[in-house]
Order: sequence, then structure tokens, then C-alpha cells
Amino acid sequence: MSMSGAPISERKAERMPSLSESWSTQEMINAGWREADLQWEEASAAVLDALSRDNYATAAEHAGRALQLARENFEPIDPRLGTSLANYGICLAIEGDAAALQSLVDKALNTWRGSQPWIAKLTAPRSARSSMFHLRMEALHRETYRARWRQRWQEIAEESTGRLQRLNDRLASGDPASPQVPAETMLATWMRERPAMLNDTRKLLGASLLLLVS
Repeated sequence: MSMSGAPISERKAERMPSLSESWSTQEMINAGWREADLQWEEASAAVLDALSRDNYATAAEHAGRALQLARENFEPIDPRLGTSLANYGICLAIEGDAAALQSLVDKALNTWRGSQPWIAKLTAPRSARSSMFHLRMEALHRETYRARWRQRWQEIAEESTGRLQRLNDRLASGDPASPQVPAETMLATWMRERPAMLNDTRKLLGASLLLLVS
């Protein structure tokens, strides 16, 4: 039995970090980020938040907003666009309109498959450690350091593409069931794993962790 007077859902909300963050214009410029990058993250996280509260109409609105931001600001091969296409279709299906789901998931899958040139341009994050020794070692072995990140980026892309492929196969087989989205768990994972700094890896990780496909 809980000893707190507040409902469990309220106590979870109190512990949950804010979906939005505050960064200065100079910080975003230094990191190679734009306002649209943050707005897309916030809208996509808001989708999960709304779904975790069973607020499906609001989730669809946020998904539509994220898709609009992706279409207007990101490259056609940006995996965040792929995530937005799938998320919008899934939200519509959860609301009862699954007519465009297979088409949107197929487009999302093709976007993720074609994202390799986008991923190839990512810059490995600088070490957050202040030790001069670690910074010198990183500088001396920069290519090895970047190779490790390339491998990590590839793993993220392959895992996300695989999730979409399984969903696409299920839809193609005629399975009419709406995708099951463990929204609360996904949101908690994003808030826990979201990098503390703005960098290229965060863009790719956001595309993966905010994808409504388990």
C-alpha cells in the first residue's frame, strides 16, 4: 500500500524530467542544431506522453506536427523523417483510421534504408571528460574513436530498420491489428537515454528511441 497521498501516476510525473529543454541560440549553433531539431524531439516525445495517458487524438496531433517539421526541415534521407511517417500512421491507426498505415510504414522503412549517406556525415561527439590525458588520447586516435561511433550508429540504424521491417511484413500479411505501443516504457527510455548534450548522435538516437515500433 502506498504511503503517499498522491496517486502513483502523479508521483511518476513528478519524477519524470521535462520533455522540453532550454538551449541558447549560440549553444545550438555550436552544436550544429536548429530550432526545428529540438521542436521535432519535443513533438515526438509528446506523442509518447499522450499515448501513455490514452489521449489518442492529442497523440495524433503531435505526430502530425512532428511529421510537418520533418518534411519542412530535414533531408528526405533523414531517419527522423522515417520515424515521423511511421508514427503518424500508427497514431491514426490507434484512433481507428488504418487506411494509410501500410503506405506510411513502407515509406518510413524506405527512408530508414536510404539513410546511410545521412549517417555517414555524422560527427562523433567530443568526450565530456575533462581529463587532459583523455582529450589528448582522443585527439591522437580520432579515427579509431570515430570508427567505434560509426559502428554504434550502424547498429542503431539496423535495429530500427529491423523493427520497421517486422511491422511492414506483418501489415503486408494482412494482419489488421493496430500496433501495440508500450508508450510509457518508451518515453521513460527516451528520458533516461537522451544525451545531455546536443550532438549528431542524439539526432539518430532520437529517431530510433522515439519510433513507435517495438
